[in-house]
Amino acid sequence: MTLEATDALWLPLAAELDRWSAAGREVVLWWRDDDAISASPALDRLSALSRRHGLPVLLAVVPMLAEPSLAAALRQMPSLLPCQHGSWHHNHAPQGGKKAEFGAERAAAEIRRELVEARTRLCDLLGPALLPVFVPPWNRIDPAHAALLPELGFHGLSCFRGYRLEPGGGPRLVNTALDIMDWRARLGRQPADLVDEACRLLTALRGGSDDRASFGLLLHHRDHDETAWAFLEGFLARMTAHPAVANGDPRRLFGL
Repeated sequence: MTLEATDALWLPLAAELDRWSAAGREVVLWWRDDDAISASPALDRLSALSRRHGLPVLLAVVPMLAEPSLAAALRQMPSLLPCQHGSWHHNHAPQGGKKAEFGAERAAAEIRRELVEARTRLCDLLGPALLPVFVPPWNRIDPAHAALLPELGFHGLSCFRGYRLEPGGGPRLVNTALDIMDWRARLGRQPADLVDEACRLLTALRGGSDDRASFGLLLHHRDHDETAWAFLEGFLARMTAHPAVANGDPRRLFGL
């Protein structure tokens, strides 16, 4: 039995979305895909999935590793919206620390130079299609460095749920909420676990005061196995068909 045909798997999600409708609430569904570097069959698959569901993708591109083949491919994939994913995607964290390219141990002047160089290269490669949104590798950036982003031309920042700006401020923050990958095994997570987590996160959002709450999926097309792709097909089909769900465009979410 295929994942999409296993209707029982999706019943809790349908029930939660029905509660949104009953409450007169709407959730904005959007997604972000990280670590783009080059054209590939996986990128083609992501583009086809995006077109099929009418849902643009915020595509986080590694500036100093990006290849000309990516630029050529994206010219034919208008629903994939590129933005900047760090610089080199290098880990600068001290030994034993959580991986980060822009942690507190690095000087602000060094961060400025690196980000300007990376953004210039990405602008040269991708041109006006590049959105002024920053996505830090591993979803980590020291809040003091995040506060530098507006002066460097970034209007948006996207990390993972739980990340917050501090009093120093920063660009508009829109985090993702659900990571579909199991990074220990480097495989797609089990669909039942993802549905359970999605329902818990949606329930918490429904209890909040935001009339246009957003729910972001976190993808890594280069690492997806068939479990990940099949989950996306089933999840998107059900979410985008429900009246309580609005398709989110990253350009609107970040006020661009």
